[in-house]
Amino acid sequence: MAGVAAAVALGAPAMAHVEVEADHPQAGAREVTVTFHGEAESPRAGIRSERVVLPPGISPQDVRLAKAPSGWKLSANPDGFTVAGPALKVGQNAVWAITVAQLPSNTTELPFKTLETYSDGAVARWIEIPQAGQPEPDNPAPVLKLTPAAAVPTSASPAPSSAARAPSSPEATHGPTAAAKSTGSKGLWISLIAVAVLVAAILASLRWRRRSRR
Repeated sequence: MAGVAAAVALGAPAMAHVEVEADHPQAGAREVTVTFHGEAESPRAGIRSERVVLPPGISPQDVRLAKAPSGWKLSANPDGFTVAGPALKVGQNAVWAITVAQLPSNTTELPFKTLETYSDGAVARWIEIPQAGQPEPDNPAPVLKLTPAAAVPTSASPAPSSAARAPSSPEATHGPTAAAKSTGSKGLWISLIAVAVLVAAILASLRWRRRSRR
């Protein structure tokens, strides 16, 4: 009769909940510690296990135990995990935590359906997902609220074009006109020197001829 009474009590509208929180509640975050608080509601038995169904985007291989009551261990299930061990004292809440390798990046809500088993075999099923705009269900599943994933840059900044780069030579600084002027000036000086040499040679030749006639 005591077991039946406990089962009936646990099937009644919820007076306690399983709550969930995270140290970095952001979509796409890595190595996040997710902590659960299972409130003890039975006046006769203590909690002995917590079975959690993982939300889409998180597999049992992605989690490891971070914290649990003394003697409790984590075991993987096809759709989640179970933490279990010696039954807690009557009225003692169950607190446990897992580390998730990476949270899904395409959602801002993660429901963790939880089945809470007591030492007398009674099970509290926190599996109903709350709906926006609707009253809270009798047995709500804990839902972790996330902030949106961090924005990812679409592409690297384009490299400056050759036309926009800083000049690296006098010709680049002053442009092609200045370079042409410099080349023209050098050519003019070379021509003048050549003419001067030619005139000097002619004058020397004339002087030599005059001396030879005397």
